[in-house]
Amino acid sequence: MLRAAVIIPALNEEESLGATLDRVPRSLFQTVIVADNGSTDRTAEIAREHGAIVVSEPERGYGAACLAALAAVPPDTEAVAFMQADSSEDPEEAALLLAPIAEGRADLVLGSRVMGRAERGSVRMHQAFGNRLATFLIRILFGYRYTDLGPFRAIRLESLRALGMRDRNYGWTVEMQIKALLHGLRVLEVPVSYRRRIAGEEKVSGNPIASVKAGTKILWTVAKLKAW
Repeated sequence: MLRAAVIIPALNEEESLGATLDRVPRSLFQTVIVADNGSTDRTAEIAREHGAIVVSEPERGYGAACLAALAAVPPDTEAVAFMQADSSEDPEEAALLLAPIAEGRADLVLGSRVMGRAERGSVRMHQAFGNRLATFLIRILFGYRYTDLGPFRAIRLESLRALGMRDRNYGWTVEMQIKALLHGLRVLEVPVSYRRRIAGEEKVSGNPIASVKAGTKILWTVAKLKAW
């Protein structure tokens, strides 16, 4: 069986994290890591109560949290999955992401909300537009047709290490997808479901300023990697 770990970045997610962790299939993941990204609520405590390893990264940023958590992944791990703490994704569908890696068909598997079933209102209009723009630019500049930049994904650990990930905030997901192409990884997208978060505050999509910053950083990352 594939030895896999799941990384869940979390910032003030005490209202939803417990429900998310309860649904993570422990038959798939030998290691569950919650990257506490400077929470001021009971996020870390709830993660420990549900049996997760907690890694603290006070520097705010999705990429910073992911990089900190990666340092805690056991060395015998073969694949790492990333998912959100807000229960917008179905942890059971992680099996769809891990299977192509276990079968030797892919190195990076992305959960596509576009190909799958997104609950009405779960993806806001500005998110959908930004997603289409970014994937369009990747197709024009790098010749690969992605459908989504969704955060629900799994990657072979040795492949992830080879990418030399650097982005510490909003550009993490698009950096991984572009570098995967540049390094010749076998990439696959599979349809996944997506729903509105069950509780708590939307950190990016519900914040206009954060949304603009995220969109700008994603586009900047695409341009920078083209010149890499």
